[in-house]
Amino acid sequence: MSTGHKRTAILISGGGSNMEALVRSMTADHPARPVLVLSNDPEAGGLAKARKLAVPTFAVDHRPYGKDRVAFEAELSRILAAAKIDLICLAGFMRVLTPGFTADWKGRMLNIHPSLLPKYKGLHTHARALEAGDTEHGCTVHEVTADLDDGPILGQAKITIEPGDTPDSLAARLLPLEHRLYPAVLRRFAAGDKSPVYL
Repeated sequence: MSTGHKRTAILISGGGSNMEALVRSMTADHPARPVLVLSNDPEAGGLAKARKLAVPTFAVDHRPYGKDRVAFEAELSRILAAAKIDLICLAGFMRVLTPGFTADWKGRMLNIHPSLLPKYKGLHTHARALEAGDTEHGCTVHEVTADLDDGPILGQAKITIEPGDTPDSLAARLLPLEHRLYPAVLRRFAAGDKSPVYL
């Protein structure tokens, strides 16, 4: 019996706070369901959180693969295929994915990035926004393409940068917005609607 829900995998590398927000949102009439939380770090704190939320977990330690990203991703793909995954949500997944992997999941993989893209692709986004003297900062959910932090934008949330803000204070104030934006975008995207969400 098919319920028509999109079977969703969430990929994490750390504590998994966005993963937790996504899992908690996928209930009732939500068009997606969390069926797997996958990490490249067997010690990632988010794996224990996922198990508490009754979501199956799996870890593929990237370290034994060294620089062989293709072999690492082949193992990820095997696990995703076995779980019959429809959608992938990257939630603090700190491995750069190869063009081959992103092509396989084109139109079916989302990421959240802590900046107002196209500004500040890559790392240290909070510090870079402060160094640039920006008056606002935020987060973006986008489709994943072969180019880092570059796919079509599906949603953004903004905060005002206050005098005295530090990278840590910005990150802390942004996190609750990330936890609202990502579930809102996923709900819309899983229903086939790619129009952007702005908070």
